Amino acid sequence: MPTAANLLAIMPFPDIDPIAFSIGPLAIHWYGLAYVAGILLGWAYARRIAANDSLWPGNVSPISKTQLDDFIVWAALGVVLGGRLGYIFFYDLPAVLRTPVRALEIWNGGMSFHGGLTGTTIAMILFARRNAIPVWSLFDIVAAVVPFGMFFGRIANFINGELWGRLTDVPWAVVFPTGGPFARHPSQLYEAGLEGIVLLLVLAAFVYGMRALKSPGFITGVFVCGYALSRIFVEFFREPDAQLGYLLGTNWLTMGMVLSFPMILLGLWAMLRARRQAALQL
Repeated sequence: MPTAANLLAIMPFPDIDPIAFSIGPLAIHWYGLAYVAGILLGWAYARRIAANDSLWPGNVSPISKTQLDDFIVWAALGVVLGGRLGYIFFYDLPAVLRTPVRALEIWNGGMSFHGGLTGTTIAMILFARRNAIPVWSLFDIVAAVVPFGMFFGRIANFINGELWGRLTDVPWAVVFPTGGPFARHPSQLYEAGLEGIVLLLVLAAFVYGMRALKSPGFITGVFVCGYALSRIFVEFFREPDAQLGYLLGTNWLTMGMVLSFPMILLGLWAMLRARRQAALQL
């Protein structure tokens, strides 16, 4: 257990302005730029995957670059609307019911990954049906590129000094301006590394090394499991939302864990289903 003396002696939070730049009265925040960067880089990577016919069943890509270009708008709406609504329902519903205008105040809590995932899933299903694209293949290509958004989003959380970690005396601890005078885990950077860089590399290994896209749904399962395991691990270092706290005991079970545990089972089911379907095609 860290002592108060240790906690008060760790380095301060780097002074990074959450506003990247301003154009007249319009302030451009790093958080917004993170969403733009994640979507654009993910879109570029998805186009590259879609253009490689050898990665897909029957050596024919199920989606064209033009269709991907059209889908980016659907994906953006699914992420933003689902992410905000998810945060409201999972983390902040009582406050929003008391003050409905709070639903529009993105700076009060921000977005929920699990809500964004739900919103994007709905967008994918609707877009796939409308354009006669195999839905599991669309799931796979999106799953392969989501870590771009996860990485930039968590970096933006760090710059904003939000979603910080629990008290600690590790050498890399940070004193966040909104987290009191105590040093905390930079849990946003842990998530950027695991959910962003590590998960992206793991998925790329399955896509290019194991040709897993030939089993529609397998990459989706890997992503869902990988994210859930990463999130549950980081939750041991991340401070839970103040309005919820710990759901069990004084330092155990957070809402992030509760929402992530079922994802492990869902991901395993998706991988097993993909393998069974691929075996039936042989």
